[in-house]
Parts: sequence; structure tokens; C-alpha cells
Amino acid sequence: MALSKRFLALDVFRGMTVCFMIIVNTPGNGETSFSPLNHAQWHGFTPTDLVFPSFLFAVGNAMSFVMLKWADQSQAQVLFKIFKRTFIIFLLGYLMYWFPFYRPDENGVWGWAPFSGTRVLGVLQRIALCYCIGSLMVYYLKPRTAVMICIAILFLYWGLLYWFGLPGQELTMAGNAVRRLDTWLMGYNHMYHHDKIVFDPEGWLSTLPAVGNVVAGFVVGRFVQEKGKSYEGLTKLLLAGAALCAAAYCWNLVFPVNKKLWTSSFVVYTVGLDCIILAAVIYLIEFLHKTRWTWFFEVFGKNTISIYLLSELLVVVLFLIPAGEDSLFGWIYQHGFRWAGDYLGSLLFAIAYMLVCWSVGYVLDKRKIYIRV
Repeated sequence: MALSKRFLALDVFRGMTVCFMIIVNTPGNGETSFSPLNHAQWHGFTPTDLVFPSFLFAVGNAMSFVMLKWADQSQAQVLFKIFKRTFIIFLLGYLMYWFPFYRPDENGVWGWAPFSGTRVLGVLQRIALCYCIGSLMVYYLKPRTAVMICIAILFLYWGLLYWFGLPGQELTMAGNAVRRLDTWLMGYNHMYHHDKIVFDPEGWLSTLPAVGNVVAGFVVGRFVQEKGKSYEGLTKLLLAGAALCAAAYCWNLVFPVNKKLWTSSFVVYTVGLDCIILAAVIYLIEFLHKTRWTWFFEVFGKNTISIYLLSELLVVVLFLIPAGEDSLFGWIYQHGFRWAGDYLGSLLFAIAYMLVCWSVGYVLDKRKIYIRV
């Protein structure tokens, strides 16, 4: 029974992450979103910046339970599962950005979208890479050794950004080492183009410190399995979270918290916050036995990647379908939510869109359909 409740807490934590991720990714109008629902422009932190690292943290939590199954399997079986899952998640992420494979050009003529113009990296791709590296670390190394390596990576990454960034521009969007490496490896056409400066927030180099979020999630998951039922265990988890947040605040003074660069201080800060949030969820479920509210987030937590993919692909389809002089996405926002005002209407649209995605997950859950990757 204790194990199932810990799985419940994990499902809820993961579900909360996906729920918030969909809300912040699909506002009715991105220009009129409330500030907490936007990423920090560069240095700094908003609640939205916690979503992605929390997902990686939850991946690590899940690994701590999967390790129990790996103990009874051969090395070849384990490695096959790790690399297979890595490949599938990475491929799904890449195909998601390439979708719908045919796109209109400047004259409105539809044609094949070439590989030369597609983005290679992204959210799911980073999850795949961090899962792969993190899994191999915790499978072959002791948890303490894995943690020490991650700490070394955080300090090494700090140095790499200064050693290989443009002099005087090491932590700027134009001159940082992450952008320089991605440009050299992939070229501008395979990078993220949302900002005025071509820069990929899920770049190759910045994936290294992100592994720390996964390994931290694994270590916390192991700790919860052993000490999660005791008040002493929860107290230690809360204190660890508070200590990490304090350490991140101090590190921020010399190495700013920055989600797009995934700075080392950002890793420490988000792991600290996730420890505190997970402790609160476990306390409500495990100690107070308040589980009435959990069913909503369980729906997201049980089909996480499939619902996330749905949310991303559906919004592309809505933008491609014309509705008068606007897209169907814009038409729905203008005629269904704009009456509530620019900011509130944009938020209500995002919540409604999240509920549509949730309803699909609800049907899957009712039919006991769980799409595993």
C-alpha cells in the first residue's frame, strides 16, 4: 500500500507539471499573458521556468522505482531498454517539430518541409538525452558517485561558458558558448528561431547540467522509498530543499539563474524547489490522506508524454486551419474568450485548452489505456 501511494504522489507531481506546462505553452495571446506565465527574458526566474526542470526531476523519480525491476534483468536487457526509450522519445520530439511535414511557403503554396529547415533539439529531445545519461550513471555507479559527478559537471559547465564564450559576452544570448557550439554543430537552420537572435534553449552543451535534475530526482526518489513515511524523512527533504535554494541564491550572485542557458545555479534552485513541492505533495497524500484532489492530476501523470504530444500537435493543427482572415486558433480565442479581456481571456483560453487535453487523457484512463514509451 505504501508503494502505491508513493506512485500516486509521483503521478500527481508529474501530472501537475504537465498541466502547468500546457497552460503556459498555449495562451490565447502570448503578448498578453500574465507575467508569471512567461519565461524570464534572460537572467531571472518565473514559476514557468520551473516546469521543464520539474519534468526532468520526475523522470529521475520514476527511475528510482524502475531500478528495482532492472535488478532482475541482464545488463543487455537494461541497456536495450534505455537506448530504445531514448531513441523513441528523441524521435518523437524531432517529428513533433517537423509536423505537419508539409507547409505553405511565402506565397501560400504548400510543399514538403525539408529536413534542412527543421529544428533538431527541443523539449522531448532533452528529456531523452538526460534520461539516457542519467540512467547509465545510476545503473553503473553508486548514487553518491553519480551525485559527485553531477556536481563536478555543474562547476565544469560554469567554466566552459566563460572559457568558450565570446570575451565580455559569455553570458549574453549572442556570445554564449551554448549558442556557439550549436551553430558550429548544426547551423542556424536547425536551431530555435523565436527570438531575434537565433538561439536554442535546449542546446547540446546546456543539456549537460540538466542531467543533474534527473539524477537529483533519482536520489530523492530513493530517499522517499526509504524514509518517505516518517516525519524525519520529510523534514530532511524540506531542509535539503531549503538549503539548495539558499545555495542557489548565493551562486546566483556570480553565476546568474538562467533557464535558457540552464546555468548551474538554475539547476540547484529548481532541484531545491522540487524537493519542497514533492515533500508537500507526499505530506498531503501520505500523512493527511487527502487524495480527493489527486485524481485530476493523475490523468496527466499516467499518460504524460502522449498528452504532451497531443497538446503540441493539436495547437499546430489549429493554427493551420483557416477561419476567415485568421486561423482557427485565433478565431476561437477572439470569439470565445476575448470578452474576458486581453490577459484574463488569454489565461481562460489556456485553461480551456488544457482541459481539452485532459479530457482525452481521462478517456484513456477510463479505458485503462496507458501509452508507454
